[in-house]
Amino acid sequence: MEVIADFHIHSRFAMACSKNITLQGLDAGARQKGIKVIGTGDFTHPLWLDEIKRNLVSAEKGLWSLNGSKTGTRFALTTEVSTIFERNGKSKKMHNCIVSPTLEVVEQINEQLGKYGSLQSDGRPALSMSASELVEIVHGIDNGSFIFPAHSWTPWFGALGSFSGFDSIAEAYEDMAKNIYAIESGLSADPSMCWRLSSLDKYAVISNSDPHSIPKIGREANVFEFGERELSLPAITDAIKKKDRKHFKMTIEFYPEEGKYHYDGHRNCGTRLSPDESRKYNGRCPVCGKKATIGVLHRVEELADRPEGYVPANAIPFVHVVPLSEVLSYVTGKGDKSMYVQNLYSKLIDRFGSEFNTTMNASIEQIAGVDKDLASAIGRIREEKVHLIPGYDGEFGVVDIMNKIKEEPKGRQQSLM
Repeated sequence: MEVIADFHIHSRFAMACSKNITLQGLDAGARQKGIKVIGTGDFTHPLWLDEIKRNLVSAEKGLWSLNGSKTGTRFALTTEVSTIFERNGKSKKMHNCIVSPTLEVVEQINEQLGKYGSLQSDGRPALSMSASELVEIVHGIDNGSFIFPAHSWTPWFGALGSFSGFDSIAEAYEDMAKNIYAIESGLSADPSMCWRLSSLDKYAVISNSDPHSIPKIGREANVFEFGERELSLPAITDAIKKKDRKHFKMTIEFYPEEGKYHYDGHRNCGTRLSPDESRKYNGRCPVCGKKATIGVLHRVEELADRPEGYVPANAIPFVHVVPLSEVLSYVTGKGDKSMYVQNLYSKLIDRFGSEFNTTMNASIEQIAGVDKDLASAIGRIREEKVHLIPGYDGEFGVVDIMNKIKEEPKGRQQSLM
């Protein structure tokens, strides 16, 4: 049984997230995408936790289902926490995800974390504690909880980001690094970038969507394989911990160039810089002279001790996928929220069962039976024959699937050389 899992989720109580996010909506969205296990997100928020308690019932060990639902979607109890602390006289901010096995453990975690900051103000609470303290507290309550650094390479809040000041997971988590066994790559990186650092070989690379609305769930995810009676949260986390390729089959990835922080740059000036260009300008915007935001690719190159293309012996495979609504918008020239695109999207889900079945499993011939242009586009994505315009400084990049773009989009500048 294939199990696609997306652990990093948010509720409507998290800052800048859609007010339409409900557990029922997450359940429906997961089915539409083809996700079997989805995080609840934000279990630290008291109002959201109340909804979790009222709407979910225990299913397999560590997993939950929507009360009265027969859809087969499973929920894992998850949250994201921002830890804010000082190290060597400098302020540090790191985002961390927690996956916990029971409501009793969640309540104990919340009781302890509430001592370090408000849990009511944001679904992603900002807590005055170090990342190592967070791990120590959570594992002190129950070592079955799974903690991983969120979007590890993101400049602002990633454990390895350009503003973190940490060059390794060991530095970031100190003596509690022994309890970290996976890192989340984030939208602006993929596993191949992580493989360039030998220091990351001990960690599994996982991928999750970190969505702010239901349509964005599953833009990154993890694929497992279990027998009908094997599925449980411990089975999933054990497969991740051991990098067990029998059960942990692959991750589903954004093209990292599409992520908001792949290249260096300065959004206010529309300046996009490759790492080489950025070094030429000493990390500053050549238009205004201010410091550019150093992106993920540059940061990986700073820390890498292996060449591009290196693959560790025990690496979990991955595949790049473009969200279906984005592909449809590209092919039709209409907005991804337009009625035309949404109707075509629904037609494809009805035909193939889910978004992932459409983008990853259906044959090109089958897709051509619905729309020939769509079939050509998906074929190019599967063959990695797309033109990529990298994102930078909070601006998403562009996947130019059919190489239509002859010039950079207005306001964007791919190269200054």
